[in-house]
Amino acid sequence: MRLVLLGPPGAGKGTQAELIARDHGIPHVSTGDIFRANVGQETQLGLEATAYMDRGELVPDDVVNRMVEDRLAQPDAAPGFLLDGYPRTTAQAEALELLLQERDTPLDAVLRFVVPEEELLARLEARREAEHRSDDDAEVIRKRLVEYRSKTAPLEDFYAERGLVRDIDAVGTVEEVRERAEKVLQGLKGA
Repeated sequence: MRLVLLGPPGAGKGTQAELIARDHGIPHVSTGDIFRANVGQETQLGLEATAYMDRGELVPDDVVNRMVEDRLAQPDAAPGFLLDGYPRTTAQAEALELLLQERDTPLDAVLRFVVPEEELLARLEARREAEHRSDDDAEVIRKRLVEYRSKTAPLEDFYAERGLVRDIDAVGTVEEVRERAEKVLQGLKGA
């Protein structure tokens, strides 16, 4: 199963991605994890990514595409994967589509996690306080949501045109959202 997760910051994508990956035996490929690994190893890509993230900006496509392509080439991703945080732009989606076409391994679905903005702001503020995250201070939160709407939201149209988008109501407990996501995934298997 090859999946992409979409949704604004604070929608719970990372949590749900871990659960789906575990339940379906596919790797959770998170750009955040890829970035942190590169940052921890002080690679050139890691240093570049850090500078952008610290300003609350998206990392440029060429850097992200190279990181993701390398990760998807690893053996554990051959039977399937779950992408969390990628693609974020239409250009990234086009690059992914081309890569997957070359491998004859198209996406099965794009899971879009839907949460009202007021709920997102409350979640992100709570996360900032609990985890002391530098990318969750009030000004950066607002900037991330604006950037998400302007650059990432057009992906919904890109994938909707391909009939891949499946909406998931992401308001509720982790388990409630997991059950909704699982129902969608079971529908894909039955199709």
